[in-house]
Amino acid sequence: MGGFSTNNFKGFVLALLSSGFIGASFIIKKKGLRRAAAVSGVRAGVGGYAYLLEPLWWLGMITMIVGEVANFVAYAFAPAVLVTPLGALSIIVSAVLAQFILKERLHKLGILGCVMCISGSVIIVIHAPQERAISSVQEIWNMATQTAFLLYVGSVVVVVFILIFHFAPQCGSTNVLVFTGICSLMGSLSVMSVKALGTSLKLTFEGKNQLIFPETWFFMVVVAICVITQMNYLNKALDTFNTAVVSPIYYVMFTSLTILASVIMFKDWDGQSGGSIISEICGFIVVLSGTILLNVTKDYEGSSFRGIYHPPLSPSLSARLCSGNGELLKHDEENLVSSDEICLRRQELY
Repeated sequence: MGGFSTNNFKGFVLALLSSGFIGASFIIKKKGLRRAAAVSGVRAGVGGYAYLLEPLWWLGMITMIVGEVANFVAYAFAPAVLVTPLGALSIIVSAVLAQFILKERLHKLGILGCVMCISGSVIIVIHAPQERAISSVQEIWNMATQTAFLLYVGSVVVVVFILIFHFAPQCGSTNVLVFTGICSLMGSLSVMSVKALGTSLKLTFEGKNQLIFPETWFFMVVVAICVITQMNYLNKALDTFNTAVVSPIYYVMFTSLTILASVIMFKDWDGQSGGSIISEICGFIVVLSGTILLNVTKDYEGSSFRGIYHPPLSPSLSARLCSGNGELLKHDEENLVSSDEICLRRQELY
């Protein structure tokens, strides 16, 4: 079993705080959106921007940013195998707070999904590998330029280009895997760069200045490119497909590819026993199953006009920003229901 080192503990606590802040931010922003829509009469989903003048919405945005900063720092202390799957806990925080604050009912199967996410996370934490001690950004650069990881990066770039220039024009609007695939592949590279950049900044704050090395700035540029690409194609995915479909697929692909990239680049599983590795994989599968159950339950509840709020389940800032104001939620079906149901549906969307 992987030892739970001091750095792992710090990363674990920061990841928990991140999920707490991010989960709470969705509820705060939703209350702000409701208040703004009540005042202006135009909700965000149909082009209203009154929420920009609503302090509660900005409080939610600040809360989310605090959570993202905590998540960023967590990668500097703990391996991605530990930090990334814990992003699923943010949806539990949102679901629980929505029940008590927004009076939105959490289905019994949703409760089971929450329990599964927590149980899987505990398994991952217990068996997580220790974080490798890194002394300089050049050491990270050597990891990033090893043959195995360069092959992974090359494969990702090739597949992304094929998806963007060949498949996206042909079936991007009909196959959810195209846009989410681009987001997930680029996301795995962005997390590796975030971890490299975060580690460099941590070393700098400890007195070992890494800002003088070009590698630090290179990783910063890669983070920017990857996040912008993610944001662009996640916007397309959310604008084209149902959020309840995009969220679990994106979470599965993003987390799986991120863990794979981390195992290749940082060799997270080196020195671990086969039992610990299998336990981590099982824990991830349990978290994954709980996540899907939560989203399926919400989709079912939403079809009955009693659904609870379901934020995008992405561990990345780009995903949360893309649908944070609800502008991408679909509402075409409102013309097909009665006026009472329209009012209720609108309430749930903003």
